[in-house]
Amino acid sequence: MQKILIVEDEKAISGVLHSILSDELTDYEFVIAEDGLEGYKQIEKEDFALVISDIKMPKLSGTELLKQSMILKPESTFIMISGHADIDSAVSCLKEGAYDFISKPIDINRLITSVKNALAKESLKKENKNLQTENKTLKKKVNKKYQMIGESPALKKIQDMIEKVAVSDARVLITGPNGAGKELVAHAIHNQSERARGPMIEVNCAAIPSELIESELFGHVKGSFTGAIKDKQGKFEQANGGTIFLDEIGDMSLIAQAKVLRALQESKVSPVGSDKEIKVDVRVIAATNKNMQKEIEEGKFREDLYHRLSVIEIYVPPLDDRKEDIKLLVDHFSGLIADEHGTAVKKFDDKAIEALKVLSWTGNIRELRNVVERLIILGGNTVSEEDVASFVRK
Repeated sequence: MQKILIVEDEKAISGVLHSILSDELTDYEFVIAEDGLEGYKQIEKEDFALVISDIKMPKLSGTELLKQSMILKPESTFIMISGHADIDSAVSCLKEGAYDFISKPIDINRLITSVKNALAKESLKKENKNLQTENKTLKKKVNKKYQMIGESPALKKIQDMIEKVAVSDARVLITGPNGAGKELVAHAIHNQSERARGPMIEVNCAAIPSELIESELFGHVKGSFTGAIKDKQGKFEQANGGTIFLDEIGDMSLIAQAKVLRALQESKVSPVGSDKEIKVDVRVIAATNKNMQKEIEEGKFREDLYHRLSVIEIYVPPLDDRKEDIKLLVDHFSGLIADEHGTAVKKFDDKAIEALKVLSWTGNIRELRNVVERLIILGGNTVSEEDVASFVRK
């Protein structure tokens, strides 16, 4: 139960305040201090949702109590009361951080209103603080999810490229096999860029039917096609001021490619069914597992769009080309999985790691992560070479 501190040297007044406020605020516990010094000692010991303090008191005045408490606990909420009210006292207390100043004789209705408003403000402040803490925690989890783990020369080369590319707004095409970590590269570029405070909007072009891809990217207006029951904002517009990541762009239809090309050329998009042009400020990062030169030769991908997208091209190699990173990746995934399952981190012995290095990883890092989770669930307290032989089929 949250507590309210009443600091008042006249017992009759503190008793009346306690009686009235405890009837109004049944969810709060009340503590009474008979002078400013005792009040300060109470504030040192615990946190109060609200402090109601007289100004003229022995040992330590209410004004000094307010000043010292604001140094000790800047988030404290004070309502000051005085029978010696004047403008200077009120202004001084408010400057020192008091929420309100009430003169004696006390208007009970005014006091109750002020107390309730102060507590509501304190509650909102606490909620905002909790929300900020949750946001920071969530951001740390997201950043951890997209960490690039490893010390191989191949990975260090990619990280060097990311560092150089991130500071510019150049478009980037990330190539490499499925599961190799292309998404991680895209996030690293965004997070290290000046657009990091803006949105990072991801679009899996392979997962969206060709007849809906334009609507997803550029939005649509109500009635533009069957099922368009209201206006919809497209991904390009959602990414304004940030980055749009077009994953598996090699699977995009030629019609959609033409519209993307126009958006890149003019920095404008038009929703499906509308003549309206919307200005967008978006950095485009694309990724594909396909051989783009072959796609161009077969007429499946526009060469002009390819050149627009591939100002910088980053190749992410398969895990089989960087097996020296497997130990670090296993440790990383073990930590993430333990967090997800709410369990202790399970270790892999050296022979288990060597057994994993011998295997071929056609599913790349994504496959390794799944195998690590399987071994953590089915393996012993320390995952062994025997566990790898028993539970990993190749």
